[in-house]
Amino acid sequence: MRGLMIQGTSSDAGKSYLVTALCRIFADKGYQVAPFKSQNMSNNSYVTLYGEEIGRAQGVQSEAARQIANVHMNPILLKPRKDTKSEVVLHGKVYKSYSGMDYGKEFTLTKGMEAVRKSLAYLDEHYDLIVIEGAGSPAEVNLNDREIVNMRIAQAADVDVILVTDIDRGGSFASLIGTIELVFEHRHRIKGVIFNKFRGDIRLLQDGLDWFEAYTHIPVIGVIPYMHDIHIETEDAQSHPLVFRNPKQVNLNDQKEKPLDIGIIHMERVSNNTDIEPFMYEPDCRLRIIRTPEDFQNPHAIIIPGTKSTIDDLLCLKANGLFDKIIEFQQEGGQIFGLCGGFQILGQHIFDEHASDHDHVKAIDGLGLLPIDTIFYDQKIVKQVQGRVIAPTLKAHTIDVKGYEIHLGETQYLEGASALIELDDYRFDGCISSDGHVLGSYLHHIFHNDHFRQAWLNQVRTQNGFAKQVCINTTSHKEDAYDLLAQRVSESLNMDRVQKIIDKEVIRL
Repeated sequence: MRGLMIQGTSSDAGKSYLVTALCRIFADKGYQVAPFKSQNMSNNSYVTLYGEEIGRAQGVQSEAARQIANVHMNPILLKPRKDTKSEVVLHGKVYKSYSGMDYGKEFTLTKGMEAVRKSLAYLDEHYDLIVIEGAGSPAEVNLNDREIVNMRIAQAADVDVILVTDIDRGGSFASLIGTIELVFEHRHRIKGVIFNKFRGDIRLLQDGLDWFEAYTHIPVIGVIPYMHDIHIETEDAQSHPLVFRNPKQVNLNDQKEKPLDIGIIHMERVSNNTDIEPFMYEPDCRLRIIRTPEDFQNPHAIIIPGTKSTIDDLLCLKANGLFDKIIEFQQEGGQIFGLCGGFQILGQHIFDEHASDHDHVKAIDGLGLLPIDTIFYDQKIVKQVQGRVIAPTLKAHTIDVKGYEIHLGETQYLEGASALIELDDYRFDGCISSDGHVLGSYLHHIFHNDHFRQAWLNQVRTQNGFAKQVCINTTSHKEDAYDLLAQRVSESLNMDRVQKIIDKEVIRL
């Protein structure tokens, strides 16, 4: 198989960003390149054209590669439901839920490796080049007998490995040497290392790089600077999304131009947190997470995001006091938007007779801010959708929207309910209150629709005395980010050595 694998000395070392960059670099060279991650753990998923779930990172990487995402780019997706149990999505479809121990014993080396080999064979047949991403660290010796995401995958694909380390967190040389020692019989596959997130004068690092090469006989492929100005969608809630530290936000000390304050209600089991990232491109918007009633303060609008367990997070909102604060905010005329599980929470009631969402709670009252009820069933709805906005308060002109649904449950309209969107498959989606201040939708990525986001924000701006803003093209921002990331990484790495690793040529120091 032609390709290479990026592994890290730790989680969040920069593997996903580096694979994204390499996908764009090789796509620009004319390769049909595919990203691959055998097993991903994230509640932030991507829906393919055929209504299948894969990890969000592989969806983003496929965009960078200018390819249409498919399930073979991420054959196994683990979606945590609790600390000890995850839903296994196999080739895009829900397969089964496992505890961590049972997953390792019953799935990984049988059904799991079978799926991985099938996907590798598909990608090998349909693409020129494969860029593979590992997970965590390959030196987790407690998992070596059953891991299917690091060295066992490099061996199955017969590709060599570049090891990346996050120098910003400290201890990079020790973590590199330790990792190399602990991969045991697979050490020969490590053909280069990359130091990521470097700050300062690289001349101060050179002695260490020289020592490393002399000690290990493994070449340093490059040193990538810490990049504050490039935003690529985050993989999951454990990453550090730039959306909450927007470099473009208005100076809070400038009393002449206060920012539009958008509060994001914290959900313990948040899913698809990238739904709100387009707001970072709005020049007057500041997003902040609201975790407690004390955090609430006086936002101009709030968003309730999606969740992997609507009932669990609804119980949390009731316990921590945010439930009452949201109702109080609505009674004072505040603007509220609920996404997927957040949309369900805005309704009157939620019913779960089949224990699809919660083991014990069969019925629970929602916020009561929209005339809807939600009933949970066993079957998950996963599909890409598109349609048009029909709510009069937002329908100054035709606004087309597209996104994707990933949810359990069916939401029913009660008396007086008004839908937000008419879908192309003749269904209605979402709901809007009679005063237009409370809205909800099942469509993940609805705010990635630039004209919809502009219409909703301008409604919030007008109510709060802010000037309306023009529409921001987030697609061009995204493409610019892919190009700039590829340029920076290409300038930082010895790409001739990277090509030799792919071609399995001997690199002599």
